[in-house]
Amino acid sequence: MPRNLFARQTSPVTTIIEEASRSAVTIQKLRGNISVIEGSGGNITVFTGNEGKLLVDAGINVSEKKIKAALQQISSSPVKFLVNSHWHFDHTSGNEWVNKAGATILAHENTKKHLTETVRVEDWNYTFPPAPKAAIPTTIFKEDYVVKFNGESIQLKKYSNAHTDSDISIYFPHADVLHVADTWWNGHYPFIDYSTGGTVKGMLKAAIENVDRVTDHTIIVPGHGPVGNKTQLIAYRDMLLDVTRKIATRKKAGATMAEVVASKPTRAYDAKWGTFVIKGDFFSNIIYRGV
Repeated sequence: MPRNLFARQTSPVTTIIEEASRSAVTIQKLRGNISVIEGSGGNITVFTGNEGKLLVDAGINVSEKKIKAALQQISSSPVKFLVNSHWHFDHTSGNEWVNKAGATILAHENTKKHLTETVRVEDWNYTFPPAPKAAIPTTIFKEDYVVKFNGESIQLKKYSNAHTDSDISIYFPHADVLHVADTWWNGHYPFIDYSTGGTVKGMLKAAIENVDRVTDHTIIVPGHGPVGNKTQLIAYRDMLLDVTRKIATRKKAGATMAEVVASKPTRAYDAKWGTFVIKGDFFSNIIYRGV
């Protein structure tokens, strides 16, 4: 079983960028002047008020014109802040144009670290060059940070190493909207980026913490997939716990990666969770390597 199941002549990064260049972007109104823009990489949360706009993530830069049009449709107010949920390209490659439009970029220190250096993600078969200077976050934090904007105290909170070593959550208390980024892929198997500090243990911990943190009223914005609720988040947590337990048990008993993948430990979940970028076999490969 090759370690790099994503490796092809064309990296999935290239495929995702090409898809973003073709895809339309859509706007979903949530509550409390908060909307979500979908269609360019990761979901983009937009918080609008008298002081302007705050964005969580910036999508992929090939979607710049479409995202600008969507932002204008939401309101004519300027973008003042951009929060990066983590360093990955499908959430940060729009940083440069958003910064040039006047936004201050906030992020965890590891997001800045990865954006300022050459990074090889083995499972994507792709090497990322350093980002342009204008794309680098300038307001940096280590654990927690509060942004006071539009009459709201927006809470940024660092996860333990999970999807990457740079993941944060973004919570809007007045609206009770929580952006959990790629610690949750709603309806899809998630990716764990071992090349930049991701861990299975951290993904499990994040899933458990996310469920414990929300109520039936909370609107939850995943990194990928539709905006969701606590019931859907619980289903994701339970799937992740069950698949990890099955694979860890077999690995501990001496089964090889090939044997575990061939046994289809995700079989019961593939129809629901294996319809996006990551299929059951590759998800099993990811979990096996991390338990």
